[in-house]
Amino acid sequence: MARNDREGIANSGIDLNSDVGESFSNWTFGDDAAIFTSVSSANVACGFHAGDPHHIRRTCEAAAEAGVTVGAHPGYRDLAGFGRRFIDMDPRQLTDEVVYQIGALQGLARAAGTDVRYVKPHGALYNTIVHHTKQAEAVARAIHEVDPSLPILVLPNSEIQRAAEEIGLRPVVEAFADRAYNPDGTLVSRREPGSVLHDLDEIVEHVLRILDGKVRAIDGSIVPIAAESICVHGDTAGAVAMAARIRAAITDAGVQIRSFAQA
Repeated sequence: MARNDREGIANSGIDLNSDVGESFSNWTFGDDAAIFTSVSSANVACGFHAGDPHHIRRTCEAAAEAGVTVGAHPGYRDLAGFGRRFIDMDPRQLTDEVVYQIGALQGLARAAGTDVRYVKPHGALYNTIVHHTKQAEAVARAIHEVDPSLPILVLPNSEIQRAAEEIGLRPVVEAFADRAYNPDGTLVSRREPGSVLHDLDEIVEHVLRILDGKVRAIDGSIVPIAAESICVHGDTAGAVAMAARIRAAITDAGVQIRSFAQA
């Protein structure tokens, strides 16, 4: 669904999503409950890149209490690298690992009184399936096999968007509040300087531009983007304040914040 102007978004609303549920054992990452006062959708880690059953269930409970929609956030099996390293694997194995992660979160979410209503791949997997055809098809197949009604968050004009459409899934285009963009619409690698935005005024300007259907790339060029959801990372320094500031800026612009995957 196109989002090409502020008026169109004002009529339909915009989703704010955040990566959460990443605490593991004695290590705490982010303040999920505080983030939930600002966002409408929660991308909950499934235990492969971060999270454990106890913290995942607590996060789902907090989301349910706050009225925030829960989505699965599967990644490569890479706790040590936080899922930010590419893994070259058999597509059939990748399908099974994504099925496994979504299924695990479904059980914990239901125990917490809520349901999994969409999928957003994490980290290196998310970036890989922008261009890697076989892995994109493996992820799309996994979601379709679990529940073909689950939407998937994607970068526009990506292999995963194509694979999702071909198999009958609903791809939902998202933009990133705190990430820099390349001129081709992809995200600047975290290995590159300036890949993550930190200045709140710059982030708000970036988000308001997204509402107008565009982003400014790292070279200064303007790239069109028709986003239905905006990601606010929950594990970065000052994430809670950033999410609150973004929410205020969006609502002050006359745009309603609501999940694209509401029941």
